[in-house]
Amino acid sequence: MKLSKLLLGLMAGALLISASAARADALDDIQKAGVLRVAVPQDFPPFGSVTSDLKPQGLDIDVATLIAKKLGVKVDLIPVTSANRVPYLQTKKVDLVISSMGKNAEREKVIDFTAAYAPFFNGVFGPADQKVSGPADLAGKTIGVTRGSVEDLELSKIVPAGATVKRYEDNNGTISSFLSNQVQLVATGNVVAAAIIAKNPPKKPETKFLIKDSPCFIGLNKDEKKLQDKINAILAEIKKDGELSALTVKWLGLPLPANL
Repeated sequence: MKLSKLLLGLMAGALLISASAARADALDDIQKAGVLRVAVPQDFPPFGSVTSDLKPQGLDIDVATLIAKKLGVKVDLIPVTSANRVPYLQTKKVDLVISSMGKNAEREKVIDFTAAYAPFFNGVFGPADQKVSGPADLAGKTIGVTRGSVEDLELSKIVPAGATVKRYEDNNGTISSFLSNQVQLVATGNVVAAAIIAKNPPKKPETKFLIKDSPCFIGLNKDEKKLQDKINAILAEIKKDGELSALTVKWLGLPLPANL
């Protein structure tokens, strides 16, 4: 009987040790290893892509690198696809996902998120001389949009009488319509607007108003409050000092929105 109790005690102790190990703190592990492993996109510019010599580049790459620097560790950039970025996190192949990822109810069931770090939205864009601040101001204007896109569907709900909507078959057509002055405004995503800005047109598109907002968040595993708080503190710091806004200007051509 005594032996059985002893064995049960040892087993209980082993289970407690095992449970403690399973709850090992991610932030402590990162700092102990001296490396932050980050899942990043490789085929979604300007958030993440590779150069001709296979060097990763993009907003998400720069954000990951900056966060690692603030943590005082090296960064290990791990390319992922949209499909495998959450599994990589859940199987602990990475510590964070910084991959232009939006937050939704389904994802929140399986992972946690930090504060938003980058704008990702659909809106109406146009040059500075176009005085537009809301849907009503589109009356009398010509707006270009990509046929069947989210922004096309959303624009159709709010466009006023007297506005002319020109629909193009792809984003390249929408971009060309703006660059060639076929339209005064475009309804598109901020990533497409960044592609227009990168072409250095005489009239650069500015954000007039949002149609649909879906900012990017950093993903991390559930119940890693210490890591979550630390990353949020870093994000607050680089928002306040302008470092994050400088990166969005570099890659998206637009400053970080004040409400992000």
